[in-house]
This record gives sequence, structure tokens and C-alpha cells, in this order.
Amino acid sequence: MTLFDSLDYHYARYRPRLPNEVVQLLVQELVGVNAPTLLDLGAGTGQVALSMLPALPPTAHLDLVDQEQDMLRTALDELQPHLGGRTATVHVIPAEEFAPAQPAYQADLITCCRAFHWMDRLAVLAMAGRVAAPQAAVAVMGDGSLWTHPAEWTAALTGLIQSHLGEDRRAGTTGTYREPGRRYEDDLADSTFSNITEHRIPFTRAWTPHAALGYLRSTSFARPDLFTDHARFEGQAQALLHEHAKDGVLNEEGVFTVLLARRPGASR
Repeated sequence: MTLFDSLDYHYARYRPRLPNEVVQLLVQELVGVNAPTLLDLGAGTGQVALSMLPALPPTAHLDLVDQEQDMLRTALDELQPHLGGRTATVHVIPAEEFAPAQPAYQADLITCCRAFHWMDRLAVLAMAGRVAAPQAAVAVMGDGSLWTHPAEWTAALTGLIQSHLGEDRRAGTTGTYREPGRRYEDDLADSTFSNITEHRIPFTRAWTPHAALGYLRSTSFARPDLFTDHARFEGQAQALLHEHAKDGVLNEEGVFTVLLARRPGASR
């Protein structure tokens, strides 16, 4: 069984998309490009592509890369009704192995959202250097998770998970989460894309208890197969979330961080 087997439904339904301010920041990178190509790495079920799609011209092409075939199949199902004249291709491979079939291929924007820590980061950036257009930016983005969000309700939820699974945060198929050995900024600085700007965009997100439970099912730290008695955990989590909700809503106040990196001398 792979990490997200049978969880693509929950991933597609409950993983948040990009805030509009992030979409507007990214789409500025494509201004003046007649038929832009967006290359999304660690695409999952297409949260980045679906967020960006309304802001992309009808001539745009999207390449979605992920190791999980079911995730990408779901992404295509979600994208198809909204593509219009745009095109999308999925690639079931590790991000660092992406190799376009077309010799003249150039990606005009490369994105990686909430997935860079899973990857061989330097190898991914070396691949990006081979396929990116001269003026292209690489956007490494993330907003943490309900595990890391500092609120009373998320702390209580994390405590409940730990009471079932132990103090360490689970990650991968068998292990526990470890912080990256160095900052993403340092990875970028050692790559072709060493001209880095950081954008921190505040957001407010409203969860229902039902949505929060669906989100947990999609995570590597609280997916169902980790629990000896998942039904018991979900019953406890549901009661906890309803207790903390105000008028049925659980608020998340966070910051979406975008590292935009370009080759030295390249700019928009």
C-alpha cells in the first residue's frame, strides 16, 4: 500500500486550494507569455492547477507531476470540466525524473506546494534548471498544517492524535516526521534559481468539523490505517471539534509563504 492509497477522494475534497492573493501573485509571473506552460510538482489531486485555472489564458498548458497515479487520475477528473481550451497532462513519476517529450519544451512557471519536503530537493531544482524558460520562476509554497497551526482547537486535536499514536508526528509509510536538514532558501540559493524573494500572505480559513475530519484522513500524520481503532478516534475527534466550534465553524488564521526564485538577472 502506498502513502495515499484510497485517500485521493479525501485529498481532493478537503485539502485547501491556494488563497486568491497567492494565485494573483503567481499569475503575474505569466504576464506577456502567449501560451504559458505551468509545471506543478507534487501535484496531488490538482489543488494548485485548480486554483490557477481561472486566471490562466485559454492557450495555457498544465503539466502535473506526482508519484501517485490515483491522485493524478482524480486531478484530471477535477480539471476536465473546467479546462476549456487549455490542456493538461499528468506524469506519474518522481519530480526529479520529469523529462518532457518535446525537445523544445519550456516551463514558464514551476510550482511546488506543500510537497518540497518529500522530495530530493537539489535533484528537483537541477531538473527545473533544465526545463525552465529563461525568465521562469520556481515557486516553493506552503502554509503548514492543522498539526502545526497554533490555535486552541488544533492543539487539542494534535493532543488527541498523540494519545492514539504517540508523541512523534507520523510521516511517510512507516516513519516519523523530521524537519528538513536545512532551509528551502538554502536549497534554492545553491541552485540555478538563486535570486529569491519571499512573500508572506495572511489568510483566514473556516473549517467545519466534517471538513476537518476529511482533511485528517488525507494526511500522513492521521490517515486511517495508522490507528488501531480509527472509528473510535474519529468519534472522539468529532466530539472535540464540535466542542471547540463556534456556530459550527473552526477558524484557522495562518500565513501562506511563497518563495519565488529566479535565475540571477532574470526578472518580471
